[in-house]
Amino acid sequence: MFTNRRRIRIEWGDCDPAGIVYYPRYFALFDAATDALFEAAGFKMRELIRTYRIVGIPVVDVRAQFYIPSAFGDDVDVETSITKWGRSSFEVCHRLLRNSALAVEGFEKRVWVVRPPDNPDALKSAAIPANVIERFACGGINAVQ
Repeated sequence: MFTNRRRIRIEWGDCDPAGIVYYPRYFALFDAATDALFEAAGFKMRELIRTYRIVGIPVVDVRAQFYIPSAFGDDVDVETSITKWGRSSFEVCHRLLRNSALAVEGFEKRVWVVRPPDNPDALKSAAIPANVIERFACGGINAVQ
């Protein structure tokens, strides 16, 4: 399984009045981490859209489990990997680590979405190309700082 690791500094704007990360901010961090995962595998989103004529890879299900809080100024590592591939969807796992301790786990289900040629205003799931899936088949961790 290909995993991408990014280091993120928690900013003042990420925090609530108690000084800890306001929970919706984690979902924004996870979205950015998914984008970084694809880029680390060699797929910039703009390139995916142009090459495969997709609209995007929207989230259709998302959840998180919170273990320990993170606060303004903390440096955290986010490890992101795709844990399951379907025909037109895939599942992503994010592990946010603070000082090597698991702080948050996030889970997304995303869908490969196109516009059908017969109805350019509609959205429709499509099969994920095999070469995209194959790019993620290699093991290891790609560390991006």
